Amino acid sequence: MNIGFLGLGAMGSAMASNLLAAGHTLTVWNRSEAATEPLASLGAKVARSPGRAVQGQVVHSMLANDQAVRAVFLDSGLLDEMDRGTVHVNHATISVALARELAAEHARRGLGYVAAPVFGRPDMAAAAKLNTVVAGHPAQVETVRPLLQAMGSRIWPVGDVPERANVVKLAGNFMLACAIESMAEASTLSRAHGVDAADFLEIMTATLFAAPAYQGYGRLIAEQRYTPAGFALPLGLKDVNLALAAGEAARVPLPFAGVVRDALVEALAGGGEQRDWAALAQVAARRAHLE
Repeated sequence: MNIGFLGLGAMGSAMASNLLAAGHTLTVWNRSEAATEPLASLGAKVARSPGRAVQGQVVHSMLANDQAVRAVFLDSGLLDEMDRGTVHVNHATISVALARELAAEHARRGLGYVAAPVFGRPDMAAAAKLNTVVAGHPAQVETVRPLLQAMGSRIWPVGDVPERANVVKLAGNFMLACAIESMAEASTLSRAHGVDAADFLEIMTATLFAAPAYQGYGRLIAEQRYTPAGFALPLGLKDVNLALAAGEAARVPLPFAGVVRDALVEALAGGGEQRDWAALAQVAARRAHLE
């Protein structure tokens, strides 16, 4: 299948490489052209503009935020350069409001639109072990299913309204943020009473909280290993803010989200731009004067 892929950060690059490995013809584009070089060495064609990358049957995108998605697909007129019937698979974590707008703008032009945000860090993307939440017209979802399978271990359909996939992604990332904050505070409590954070977290993640998210982020906190970031603090703040906006739009109070948002802001105020959001543990430690 002829595929376009826009957005080659750590996640996008890994996902695109798995499409190549599955035997698809891939044309890639990225704002920074240097990011296209590893994929070009694997056989991908490099587009010098987004318009050159959207001429295939399916277009994937993995852009950073609402602003990037809007700039590339809406403000630039890129949708008007795509052939009717082309299916756009958007993997970005974006707001519910933008998801609705994108679905409407694609439909108005006879384009397919499937929301397919993913759960997983760059190492899982490289290993094709992502969990993909997908929503869109059933026929369009079936068209892209083999591509999603090439990039992940499981597909989780949540209906034919694309924004639902984005709500699941935002709610899931909100839960992750709460899990990290709870481990940050609880491990700081243990430290204040003479119990090493690594020992405490090993007990918790082997017993009461023996789940991948707790184990993975617990390990980062125990080792104080916050760089390189698998998911950087600014992205965490962006997603918690999007969850709060989605809650406000549906009149759903999210009091914990407000607490975590403030902790993320505090972490960034301390110079955490390049750190993983597991660095919330540093905020908890500073508050307790343990750092």
